[in-house]
Amino acid sequence: MKHLIPFTKSEPMVAVIRLQGSIGAGGRSQLNDQALGPLIDKAFKKSKPAAVALVINSPGGSPVQSSLIAARIRRLAEEHAVPVHAFVEDVAASGGYWLALAADDIWVDRGSVVGSIGVISAGFGAPVFLARQGIERRVHTSVKSKSMMDPFLPEKKEDVARLRTILEQMHEGFVDYVLSRRGDKLTDEKDIFTGEFWLGRRAIELGLVDGEAHMMPKLKQLYGEKVRIRKYERRRGMFSRLGATLANDAVSAIEERADYARYGL
Repeated sequence: MKHLIPFTKSEPMVAVIRLQGSIGAGGRSQLNDQALGPLIDKAFKKSKPAAVALVINSPGGSPVQSSLIAARIRRLAEEHAVPVHAFVEDVAASGGYWLALAADDIWVDRGSVVGSIGVISAGFGAPVFLARQGIERRVHTSVKSKSMMDPFLPEKKEDVARLRTILEQMHEGFVDYVLSRRGDKLTDEKDIFTGEFWLGRRAIELGLVDGEAHMMPKLKQLYGEKVRIRKYERRRGMFSRLGATLANDAVSAIEERADYARYGL
């Protein structure tokens, strides 16, 4: 009833958004702007929060979705003049670190994995397998580049060169964003932009993050012992809650597991 009594000061409230999982436009479990947009909007707009906290546990994924989510967070933070704090759990690497950069400060656990500022493209090639099975791949295009990196055709040097150019351009965009958000805090460590990653305390030394802290103690330090928390998390669908998944979700889960495994998690 306290909030109904006029002239009564309520305790500060912090909206907490959990960003957990790989980033991509595909599976239902993946983080993407379309799924998270309404949740992020509500966190900034509902009940006038004193701040927004991002709880991040992501090995990365789509650079475009990472950029869209981070841009939405920054836009709302500036529109509503609300500070944003990021708290890294197991990992904020690659696109996961991109999400953390949307915050005004980034806090980690001693064992958190941070960094991997780079872009990767991975896939499989099966032309030899098809040939052994007596299967012929037939592709007809109106222009030469439409069949680029077809997994059922032999890899072409010109396709690899073209892909590397695209990856380099994406990497430049990632580096530019890191510099725009933390340029004055970074050291001159030569490996920062090579895809290397580090544990929490080393990440602090490099200027990739601001310090070692867990969410609740830090929020109490910043907003008082009686700070209130309002959590915003994606709700899993009925089939996910019952453990039933479609084939596409199963594949996404395997890919996500592989993404975490790259960081020893």
